[in-house]
Amino acid sequence: MSQTELFSAPSVPPTPDRQAGLERLKAFTPLMGRRYATQRNFDFGPEDRSNISMLSAHVRHRLVLESELAQAALNAHGLQAAEKFIQEVCWRTYWKGWLELRPSRWSEYKSELSQALNALGEDDALRRRYEAACEGRTGLDCFDAWVSELMQTGYLHNHARMWFASIWIYTLELPWVLGADLFLRHLIDGDPASNTLSWRWVGGLQTAGKTYLARASNIEKYTGGRFTPDAGALAHDAPPLDPALQHPAPQTLAAGETPDPDAPSLLWIHEEDLHAESWAAEKRDVRAVVYQAGPLPRGELALGACASRFTQQALEDGARRAGAHFGYTAQASAHIEDVIDAARSVGAKQILTQRPAVGPGLDRMPPYRAKLAQAGLTLIELRRSWDAAFHPYATKGFFKFKSAIPTVFDQLSLN
Repeated sequence: MSQTELFSAPSVPPTPDRQAGLERLKAFTPLMGRRYATQRNFDFGPEDRSNISMLSAHVRHRLVLESELAQAALNAHGLQAAEKFIQEVCWRTYWKGWLELRPSRWSEYKSELSQALNALGEDDALRRRYEAACEGRTGLDCFDAWVSELMQTGYLHNHARMWFASIWIYTLELPWVLGADLFLRHLIDGDPASNTLSWRWVGGLQTAGKTYLARASNIEKYTGGRFTPDAGALAHDAPPLDPALQHPAPQTLAAGETPDPDAPSLLWIHEEDLHAESWAAEKRDVRAVVYQAGPLPRGELALGACASRFTQQALEDGARRAGAHFGYTAQASAHIEDVIDAARSVGAKQILTQRPAVGPGLDRMPPYRAKLAQAGLTLIELRRSWDAAFHPYATKGFFKFKSAIPTVFDQLSLN
């Protein structure tokens, strides 16, 4: 591999298919060690993303699997040298596991968001401040530039996301749920757990007494001087939004369901897991493949153009691959009735899918299950071994979770 190939920046936004993700994974693998550890916090701007993998959107939709990233890092660098990269891969898994154990936090977020959106119609001053922030008209050059980047690419560097959230909450004094909603709807890697809980963390709603304050010196340093905000224009402190924070006790994790090995089956692919080739369904009597026809809403307001486009193309890529793998042309299903019709047309008795994580996808499963049952069809929600192995360790903070990484990797035969 030439130096040019090694350090070339990926496209922003990235191409939403598995092949492009695998090519980026291969190109970035040599950088997953010490270089990543020392350079990952720098936001060089959308023109230069060579210091980060840019694979988060692919992992969000499982075009590329977490285990594939981890194995590549281990093969090239070993666990110790690739520790920071592997931990970043596992952060998303940690957030998902934490919310799986405490789904009430997602319900609370939706309720508080609905109240905040209603408040925009009742408070003109709040609505004007909110609109100025969403349109990049705050007068803060760095913040307004990040809004433009988000809208044009559907992506922000992780460090910029932290600065953005802190400024939104503490400088602009806007409700955190409105900012979380903006991110979730516009980020191509918008993930209910990672997004909601990261915003909570910035505002002191996740770790008791812990908040994040955006500082002018930190922004200047880690943007390489691209932005030099006036320290006086930013909030000087970041008090917790809930000083008396207490979390609900962890619930029991839902186990993956076991298909009937003899029942004729239909495979149902959705946007959260687009690698049906690794669902271990080859030994089942799979008679058809259907896929979610379009992106799911991620809130009461419209899904952003970049996120919508990425998800749609990712769905189509996942459908093509699944169809080729199982020997069928995948059919688009806009409604649960389409799934029922497809199952009846081939005599399927059970619907195989991957269990969505807590969020909009999982919210839809109970009514879907009920309608399938009425049609005489059994819904089987599979569960990936990566999630099943890691999520039980998300009972407390990330320290306990990351300490379990070597044990879980052994369990998953990653070495």
